[in-house]
Amino acid sequence: MSTTATNTYCADILRSLGAISDNESALARVAKYVRRVVKEQENDPSLMTEEEYFAMLDRSEEEALQGKVHKMLPDESLDDFLKRVS
Repeated sequence: MSTTATNTYCADILRSLGAISDNESALARVAKYVRRVVKEQENDPSLMTEEEYFAMLDRSEEEALQGKVHKMLPDESLDDFLKRVS
């Protein structure tokens, strides 16, 4: 995400918090929601750093060059292919 987009989101969040700053119940709900989002992101196994992503691509490319790939047979359906390789 670009710095400009991040700054825009942060400014929007702060403006919204300012609008509810006198409502303790609403602030508590916002804090609870933010904690939940952070926890979900920390536990998401699909998230990876840019370095991890490019390392994964390098490994995949190396495996393909070594012939460690699965090819669909002529006239094979996707369902049949997936059953065969899994």
